[in-house]
Amino acid sequence: MAIQRMDNVGIVVEDMDAAVAFFVELGMELEGRGEVEGLFADRCTGLDGVRCDIAMLRTPDGHSRLELAKYRSPAAISAGPRNRPHNIVGTHRVMFAVDDIEDTVARLRPHGGELVGEIARFEDSYLLCYLRGPDGVIVGLAEQLTRPDPT
Repeated sequence: MAIQRMDNVGIVVEDMDAAVAFFVELGMELEGRGEVEGLFADRCTGLDGVRCDIAMLRTPDGHSRLELAKYRSPAAISAGPRNRPHNIVGTHRVMFAVDDIEDTVARLRPHGGELVGEIARFEDSYLLCYLRGPDGVIVGLAEQLTRPDPT
């Protein structure tokens, strides 16, 4: 048996509205918002008394999703400073393909987006950068420079 697909990536945030605004500006579409609580949530997470606001966003192609979660109970625990370096063990970024990396960075700056380093060129293939978004989440952006030959 094999997996069918990767369903979504989950990110815990403190400011749900700021996080939703950031990812919508990036180009994701808000599918919906809701609240999760109850025995199933406790069992799934291994926590007691879960009350969590969630927002589900999808990429324009409909194949990838991002689930944002704001815990009201139990309170979210900080994993350390929000400006942690990129080489911390664990999830270090979510990568998105974009059409215009410089425009995307410019649009995300008013929503708290800050470059971790700078926009860098990988050979003649990609422009890449890491951007720190809401709650310190690192988002990778990749602009493909060369297109594969369709033949």
